[in-house]
Amino acid sequence: MKEVPIWERYTLTIEEAAAYFRIGEKKLRQLVAEDETAPFILMNGNRIQIKRHLFEEYIDAATVV
Repeated sequence: MKEVPIWERYTLTIEEAAAYFRIGEKKLRQLVAEDETAPFILMNGNRIQIKRHLFEEYIDAATVV
């Protein structure tokens, strides 16, 4: 099966999101810990998934991360 490119994925791992958005993994984990009900977070068991499109909207609206 062909792997889906990162820019077409619906969700990203913390590591993938850090690379894609150029934000540190520690900062992403901190954002998740501050608001565990944020719409861009999807928990897959105990694994954190970042909904790419919703996180893009969050970043677009933010002035500081």
